[in-house]
Amino acid sequence: MVGGVKLDGVLVYGLGRSGRGAARFLAREGVRGEWLDARPAPEDHALMDELGWQRGDVTRPYRTVVAAPGVPIDHPDLTALRAAGAEVIGEVALAARLRPALPLVGVTGTAGKGSTTVLIAHLLRACGLNAREGGNIDPPLLDVVDTAGVAVVELSSFQLERVPGVRLPVAVITNLGVDHIDRHGTVGAYHAAKLNITAAQQAGDVLIVPPDLTVRTRARLLPFTPARLALADGTTVLHAEALPDGIHPANAAAAILAAEALLRHLGRPVDPGVLAGALGTAAPVKGRFETVARVGGVRFIEDSIATRTLAVQAALERATPPIAWLVGGRDKGADLAPLRAAAAGRVAQVIAFGEDGEALARELGLPYRTVAGATGDESMNRAVQAGLDALGGRGTVLLAPIGTSFDQFRDYRARGESFSRAAQALTNASESDRASASESAGGRA
Repeated sequence: MVGGVKLDGVLVYGLGRSGRGAARFLAREGVRGEWLDARPAPEDHALMDELGWQRGDVTRPYRTVVAAPGVPIDHPDLTALRAAGAEVIGEVALAARLRPALPLVGVTGTAGKGSTTVLIAHLLRACGLNAREGGNIDPPLLDVVDTAGVAVVELSSFQLERVPGVRLPVAVITNLGVDHIDRHGTVGAYHAAKLNITAAQQAGDVLIVPPDLTVRTRARLLPFTPARLALADGTTVLHAEALPDGIHPANAAAAILAAEALLRHLGRPVDPGVLAGALGTAAPVKGRFETVARVGGVRFIEDSIATRTLAVQAALERATPPIAWLVGGRDKGADLAPLRAAAAGRVAQVIAFGEDGEALARELGLPYRTVAGATGDESMNRAVQAGLDALGGRGTVLLAPIGTSFDQFRDYRARGESFSRAAQALTNASESDRASASESAGGRA
């Protein structure tokens, strides 16, 4: 037994990115566990064969089940395994138990948690710590725990359903909105899962939250505000207008407090000048409100991960109008009312694509056009072209889709890559047309 986990009788339930990370980690510990996955991919089979792991069976007894976040915590198989005596945990609990000396900074929220996670790790590295990010963001947490001095962990609500007893010295909640109602059932259940981030915190730990969020916690509460990028005692680190493009002041404000709290937890000095310098070199996370192409006065912005109301709203508010807004994918119960307000006077046309695109567009009540294709790429090519056609030579074609990608794409990254390819193809075509026109003009001269 290591760290409270009995390393015999382990089942990894659900593979994919998280499950494969758990299996690799356990194999390094000398474990030959078993696995189950309803739809294993070829790379899942390849890894299990490489590790020598056998397919499991829910009717067999297990001591520990490491469940991937994509598997609902109330899945009948997990319920049966618990009833038979297994403890069901996730990758974060496994990391915390088997690597108890590794400091963890946990970050959750409805929007902004990935960008904040990356920014905290960036600040800590600038302060001389070997900080690595992982968890819900690539790579999986268990792939970095043995090479990191500090792990900064992006935590989804799904991961936070399976973190019993995990105590985080520093935790961040970026915001709480509406998301994943299709999975959690109610907003209250979704928020309850998110608040598990502080459930095991004690006096002496730190919880960083927006100023309007009330949380019951034993930790020290530190509110952040995008209006002031400062240390906990009010010392200014940087003025918001000095942040690089693409770095949101709210994420920066929370990251500063988290980096400071972790440094103090470790007994390390806190230098506002070092933090300010690190903020000045910070780069936005690829694929989050990223400009991927331009055609004349039209900019193409890829924000495929924007499936949460707060994230979509932020994208609409940041994009330069007029906006051709690409909406689609599989609806997961997003609250559309704030998006109607954010789109008012800014969105020229909604371009609806995918499984629930037209239904979402109708409910938004904005002018829209529907496109379709036999494949995800074909659908995206048509959506991007329609967006360009809607703008008259200026504005923004914005992919902030509301829906998940799983109707037509492997994940949000694949959808974003498809958008980028389509947009860049239009750029190349435009440049070719200009070059041809220039050659023709030269020939006539």
